[in-house]
Amino acid sequence: GSEILDQVVDAMHAYDYDKYTAADVKRAIAHSSRTPEDFAALLSPAALPFIEEIARAAQIETRKHFGNSVCMFTPIYIANYCENYCIYCGFNCHNKINRAQLNEEEIEKEMAAIAKTGLQEILILTGESRSKSTVEYIGNACKIARKYFKVIGLEIYPVNSDEYAFLHECGADYVTVFQETYNSDKYETLHLAGHKRIFPYRVNAQERALMGGMRGVGFGVLLGLADFRKDMFAAGVHAALLQKKYPQGEMALSFPRLRPYKNHEETNPNDVHETQLLQMMLACRIFLGAVFAGNFSTILYSAAGGGLAILVTILLRRVLKENQLWVAGCAGAAAHSVGQMAMAVCISGTPALLAYLPILIAISLITGLFTGLCAQFLLNRGKNFWKTILK
Repeated sequence: GSEILDQVVDAMHAYDYDKYTAADVKRAIAHSSRTPEDFAALLSPAALPFIEEIARAAQIETRKHFGNSVCMFTPIYIANYCENYCIYCGFNCHNKINRAQLNEEEIEKEMAAIAKTGLQEILILTGESRSKSTVEYIGNACKIARKYFKVIGLEIYPVNSDEYAFLHECGADYVTVFQETYNSDKYETLHLAGHKRIFPYRVNAQERALMGGMRGVGFGVLLGLADFRKDMFAAGVHAALLQKKYPQGEMALSFPRLRPYKNHEETNPNDVHETQLLQMMLACRIFLGAVFAGNFSTILYSAAGGGLAILVTILLRRVLKENQLWVAGCAGAAAHSVGQMAMAVCISGTPALLAYLPILIAISLITGLFTGLCAQFLLNRGKNFWKTILK
């Protein structure tokens, strides 16, 4: 993990966003595959006049890889005890607020109520207190959540890779850790006590989660806590480097903003306005869309689906008649879906994905029937064509 940390921090310190020009931004927009240098240009002040063009490019990139889809989830705090002293956070250990921790019966009651709304993804959160919210306690919450939800995320204090492995076995699919800022000097002045003060341990949390078998990880910086352009650049580079090193992993970014807050006005947060926030989101979509979607796991999905479809088609060829080609089309399409789903379960370690298999097979049978009938038609016309030629 340390080499990732060094690369991210070095890239952030070397990033001079004022050197980029309108020409650099236009080139970044025009490129079909964006480099970190393009990402740097898209995050720069020079890109602000081109927000509309960047938005159109981001829409193309997003729909190319993910379609016109939106994934919904709901968060549930099961405890708000915290042992850290982060001067900007309302949960910090010195704030005199009401603290609470749900027991297993209360967790189940809340999750059952959420599941009734139709939501299928849950994000479990705790304050950062190992003594109150133990790994075992969080693991039991994951086991309860597995009864009601297909996807389970965690936003908890960073843990070791073996503990992430345990939580994954309990049902967790992904982990989100907010770095807050990648500026280590600024980080030290903002986090005055608690385990969160250990900067490298937090930066390497996502890698430990992937090593522990988690299907995906989330990144985020608190925009405005430090230089938001440098922080956003660091977060994007961090996600891209981990995607390259762990191609099976899924990556996600969040964009929280720091707003003015009481008692610590002296920190003077750098206000991130709406247009700047939009710029951060669009730049990440353009740069990271292809990085996230075009990983090696995509090849594995295609190979598994295609290989099983070919095998089934070859076996059916021995028993089907020429006028039953449509049957092979249906069977091959269904086998393709089964192969892809099996590979997805193996890569992600998430058997709950099998819940989608009946839907995929139903769609496959329709498309396979259409393909088989078209092939049957062309085969029959081809035979008639050659008969006419040979006469």
